[in-house]
Amino acid sequence: MYQLEYPWLLALLPLPLLVWWLMPAYREESASVRLPFFGEVASAAGLKPAPGAVVPRRHWLQKLLAPVAWALVVLALARPQFVEPPIQKIQPARDLLLALDLSQSMDARDYKRPDGAVIARVDAVRQVVHDFVGRRQGDRIGLVVFGDAPYPQVPFTMDHALVQTMIDEMLPGMAGPSTAMGDAVGLGIKMFEHSKAPQKVMILLTDGNDTASKMPPPKAAEIAKERGVTLHTVGIGDPNASGEDKVDLELLRRLAATTGGRFFFAGNQGELEQIYATLDRITPHNQKTLSWRPRRELFMWPLGAAVLIVIAYQLLMASWALARRASAARAADEGADEGRPAQQGGGA
Repeated sequence: MYQLEYPWLLALLPLPLLVWWLMPAYREESASVRLPFFGEVASAAGLKPAPGAVVPRRHWLQKLLAPVAWALVVLALARPQFVEPPIQKIQPARDLLLALDLSQSMDARDYKRPDGAVIARVDAVRQVVHDFVGRRQGDRIGLVVFGDAPYPQVPFTMDHALVQTMIDEMLPGMAGPSTAMGDAVGLGIKMFEHSKAPQKVMILLTDGNDTASKMPPPKAAEIAKERGVTLHTVGIGDPNASGEDKVDLELLRRLAATTGGRFFFAGNQGELEQIYATLDRITPHNQKTLSWRPRRELFMWPLGAAVLIVIAYQLLMASWALARRASAARAADEGADEGRPAQQGGGA
């Protein structure tokens, strides 16, 4: 659509008429010769004496082009614009980081599906987390896997299909056989450093206890709290196992409580699905839609047209004046030739 940024400036259109009506005519004194018998001369010539001011007369071209040029200038001042269709951009209000344990113990086949079939822990995690990502349309999602050390798999992105593809391709042991839980939280905090999202949430899933971290998990949780990162923890291992295979539920509970997050434990795939449904509910979709309409300035077209009209008029008047002078000069030359006496030839 077309619009005027300053439509009130169109009120200037009648300004020249107001000036012409309200302002007195311009008068200029000039030297003159007083003739005592000027009246008799004018009467003999059949002329009527006029006041001492000489008022230049306008011709039809001036009367036509002057209002047009003025209207174009006022239109340019009103700043015409072409407003294009609105463009919308969705700005996520939350960055969500998934930290998944891929130690060798994730290959243990002790997880029951709702139909009673027993599957590997990693298979249950892949399916549940894949579906969870599909429901988080308004969040930027990142992915970290950890074993002997944490590894960033996907930086924060709105490309959820990419995150789901990386989750589907996870294999137990690909990050090493141990569990570096504290280092995984530390890497997640580092990934949040350049995040401008108002909410920063990390969901940590593990089936064991910390056996390989250089940073103690409680210290990592304290740093996460200082940086405004909320940590939710999910345990899926066997709390009755011994050694490295025993999931440290108390530690996961402490990590979540330190940052204001929640702790969950899932003993089968059905419980894991309920946990991620709860996480989906307690972290509701929150996004900001930015909308703006691009504008193209058009003032240069009426302004350019007004300038061209003035230039064309001046060139036309100059050409006309030159033509009149040339015509007058030719007429003077012809008159001089006619008034010159012809030369007579002589005889002996």
